[in-house]
Amino acid sequence: MRILDKEKVPYKFYFYDHEDGAIDGVAVARKLNQNVEQVFKTLVTKGASGAFYVFVVPVAKELHLKSAAKSVGEKSVEMIHVNEINRATGYIRGGCSPIGMKKLYRTVVDKSCEAFPTIIVSGGKIGAQVEVAPQDLLRLVQGTVAEIAVEP
Repeated sequence: MRILDKEKVPYKFYFYDHEDGAIDGVAVARKLNQNVEQVFKTLVTKGASGAFYVFVVPVAKELHLKSAAKSVGEKSVEMIHVNEINRATGYIRGGCSPIGMKKLYRTVVDKSCEAFPTIIVSGGKIGAQVEVAPQDLLRLVQGTVAEIAVEP
């Protein structure tokens, strides 16, 4: 929120109860009565080159690894291990936001974001979500858009 405030980006903030342990994106969207297609998860990968990449996709979909790799000019990408998330991003699993990571990694948001005036992403900790315009998110993370998500 500090980054959004500093950059004068309009946003809405949501809190949800996570005591039940249901912190996956679909469960969070349901808890907050949000359109599951408008709620996005943040996935961190490592390319064949060793570089980290961030992909932001709808919570009910999966990252298509070949499309993701192509979108960043890599031969391949793979999900990083859960124990690497904090070290690479400063966030924990279930609370990883594309905004405010330790470093500004190359970030790609699924093209479906363009269908909505706003999308919802993690607010940087479990129990928090933030709703922003896709163009504001892309500007903040210096991101691009590509078709990178597929049905599970």
